[in-house]
Amino acid sequence: MEREPIDCWLTDMDGVLVKENYALPGAQELLEQWRRNDTPFLVLTNNSIYTARDLSARLRASGLVVPESHIWTSAMATADFLRHQVENGTAFVVGEVGLTTAIHEAGFVMTEHRPDFVVVGETHTYSFEAITKAIRLIQAGSRFIVTNPDATGPSPSGVLPATGAIAALITKATGREPYVVGKPNPMMFRSALNKIGAHSSSTAMIGDRMDTDIIAGMEAGMHTVLVLSGISTAEDVARFPFRPDEIITGVHELLDVPLDELGADVAGSA
Repeated sequence: MEREPIDCWLTDMDGVLVKENYALPGAQELLEQWRRNDTPFLVLTNNSIYTARDLSARLRASGLVVPESHIWTSAMATADFLRHQVENGTAFVVGEVGLTTAIHEAGFVMTEHRPDFVVVGETHTYSFEAITKAIRLIQAGSRFIVTNPDATGPSPSGVLPATGAIAALITKATGREPYVVGKPNPMMFRSALNKIGAHSSSTAMIGDRMDTDIIAGMEAGMHTVLVLSGISTAEDVARFPFRPDEIITGVHELLDVPLDELGADVAGSA
């Protein structure tokens, strides 16, 4: 379908801008195009481990300049959600610095004594003791929140259990289902839109996963662009009952000037 005028852009990070810590073709040029045109944009990720500063540094090491102010994580979206639920609330958090920092900045106090919320996010070292505390606090009445539903995450030696898997364990033990803030919940996109003062009807979402990026973008009312440089393939699209508005091979196709005319290599990593 023909794309309506887009005023703002949201984009996933892994599989769209970077892959295995290398910038994908056209990513640097697209970011520069948005900055040159004063186009509001945010880079989104379901990863709740790192702060925006950490992720900005990671992207810079890959050759991409993305200021902290242009990064929106599931941890930040979760903190924003909690802030709108309880003013100056309390939380017991299972997660890393990206999540604890965001929740602190939202005005919350961390506690193990009858917290308003139990919040579970990504961590490199899930503790049986912490999970047990989470289960007991939820059974005692604390509300159960999860940053994202991803059941596994990648590592050099294979998949690792991730937030969704730990949440399933806690649900099995408590009988309580969590509220999940991150993708594919369009809540994360709506909070991102609020951050940059954008309207869904004139904003596009770029993602590499049909089951998170595209469905959440669609449900949030945005124009959706699937790139084939990450998880989902062209063949995968047929398995879903919904479609992205556009399917492209990579973000280089969104440039005003083709990469070959810029002297860049579309076949390799930037």
